[in-house]
Amino acid sequence: MAKIVVVEDAAELAAAIAARLRSEGHCVTIAEDGPEAVRLIAASQPDAVVLDLMLPGFDGLEVCRRIQRDRPVPVIMLTARGSETDMVVGLEVGADDYLAKPFSMRELTARVRALLRRAERSAVQQVLRAGEVEIDVPRRRVRIDDRIVALTATEFDLLTYLLQSPGVVRTRDEILAEVWGYRDGSGQRTVDSHVRSVRRKVGTEIIRTVHGIGYASADGQG
Repeated sequence: MAKIVVVEDAAELAAAIAARLRSEGHCVTIAEDGPEAVRLIAASQPDAVVLDLMLPGFDGLEVCRRIQRDRPVPVIMLTARGSETDMVVGLEVGADDYLAKPFSMRELTARVRALLRRAERSAVQQVLRAGEVEIDVPRRRVRIDDRIVALTATEFDLLTYLLQSPGVVRTRDEILAEVWGYRDGSGQRTVDSHVRSVRRKVGTEIIRTVHGIGYASADGQG
């Protein structure tokens, strides 16, 4: 059972999401606006957050910025808008996944399940390095020189997955299956957006694009 906060101002939709997640065995609480969401998440320390983009008070982007400052928490962002710009901005402020309305409850619960599975995956006791980047896998910390780099849970898992096999080319479908848990080939744009976000934070040379195939890490060592 995981603790999940649903942040959604449409009461009927919030209730439906909460009911479906509770049927999966999770403990769910609901917030209806930005300020309430920040307070509730700080107090309850949830395992995941389902976060609507458009909210009263302040929007989901600001909620995401605030809740990620002190304690990274996996976030699925919901939006009625499906533009790539919205998705990229959401990822930049700390969202791990992105689901455009309307969506099926089956898809939402599958995304939540995959997000929780990634967050709970036991860390291998090792340190990975590529250039100036050092990843302390057990502590889930990334450093460049003496500076801590703030990555979302999914960005960390993506970078770790690629660096664990230096130079090995991974297709987008392989990355989706291993990092996101998706095995139906959907979500390839999500991979590309996360790669761009990781590159902005740790440097463009860490992940190289293999055109027509996917991505590979720069040479490193375990």
